[in-house]
Amino acid sequence: MPLIELTDHAIEKVQGFRSQVEDADSQAMWVEITGVQRGEFTYDLSLKPVAMAAPEDTVEHVDGLPVVVPASDAEAMLGARIDWSDDLMRGGLVVSNPNSPSPVVEPPALDDLDGDVAERVAQVIERHINPAIAMHGGMARLAGVEGDTAYVRLGGGCQGCGMATVTLDQGIESAILAAVPEVKRVVDVTDHAAGESPYYEPAPS
Repeated sequence: MPLIELTDHAIEKVQGFRSQVEDADSQAMWVEITGVQRGEFTYDLSLKPVAMAAPEDTVEHVDGLPVVVPASDAEAMLGARIDWSDDLMRGGLVVSNPNSPSPVVEPPALDDLDGDVAERVAQVIERHINPAIAMHGGMARLAGVEGDTAYVRLGGGCQGCGMATVTLDQGIESAILAAVPEVKRVVDVTDHAAGESPYYEPAPS
């Protein structure tokens, strides 16, 4: 029984990303657990050389795609499923995992924020989110807030990455919702193909 299931659509998309990198045949899809947010695992899905895998790591080949899961994450990833979503606003790779962290670890309260809703969201992004995703070459910034929705634009390593949905759903969104209760939804307005943000239009003043 394979450790992780990948749908045909997910394999097709990852193979497409893989074909565009240098020395593509040596690259594997790495699936790693990076922490816990709001009682759910967070993940880093990336392309790295399969040769970096340690002897104790799990290396599976799914329709020609090498998939690496570090030994420390294998038990928690057993039975997980990775699919691709074509949703216009939240498309990308999506991890469904039947396993839950135990014990549940909630994010710390962010009590060092001040200002209106938009200012506090911007502070969460600047102080807590960007330092974390900068390790993967990414960055985020606030495009605007309307009602209970915050619009976020991704850049750097996150822009154009099919794995941005994981970053948004399990990192950026959960941090903002936990710190700024007035915000109920976070929307990625990045155009991952063109580097623009066509889906967000500020409300008329």
